[in-house]
This record gives sequence, C-alpha cells and structure tokens, in this order.
Amino acid sequence: DLNVANVKELQELPGVGPVIAQRIIDLRQKSGRFHRVEDLLAVRGISQKKLDAMRPYVTVSASPSPVPSAQKNTPPAKKPSPR
Repeated sequence: DLNVANVKELQELPGVGPVIAQRIIDLRQKSGRFHRVEDLLAVRGISQKKLDAMRPYVTVSASPSPVPSAQKNTPPAKKPSPR
C-alpha cells in the first residue's frame, strides 16, 4: 500500500531504489495520501514504463473515514458533587 509503505518496502518494487523510494515518501508527506496508483507519475524518476512494471505490486488504500465526534472515546464531563 503506497500510503503506508516505508522506504525499505518501496525498494522491493521493480525499478525502485533508495532515492526513488524516498521521493515517494516525500511526496506522500508533502501532498497527502495517494488516491490512485497513477499518482506515482508525479514522482521524478517514475515513468509510465516503470509504473507499468510496479502496478501489479502496489495498491492504494481508501482514506480512513473520520470518526463522528459522538463516537469518539471521550469520557462524559463530570458533574459537580452535591454539597
């Protein structure tokens, strides 16, 4: 998954060495999550041919849904104790 892979995992992809792996991480940190595999074309050094070689090995996860505030694990406010 391009949105969670680390540099070492990215280097296992065909045609990806340490420099391109770091560029993928940098783009993810700068621009946010990848929405589709084709977003890799924005990385300098990744051509359509290289992307085609990687495509069978990469996925892009859906962005996590925000948790509605009512479902968050926040304790209820304490009521003042009667005196």
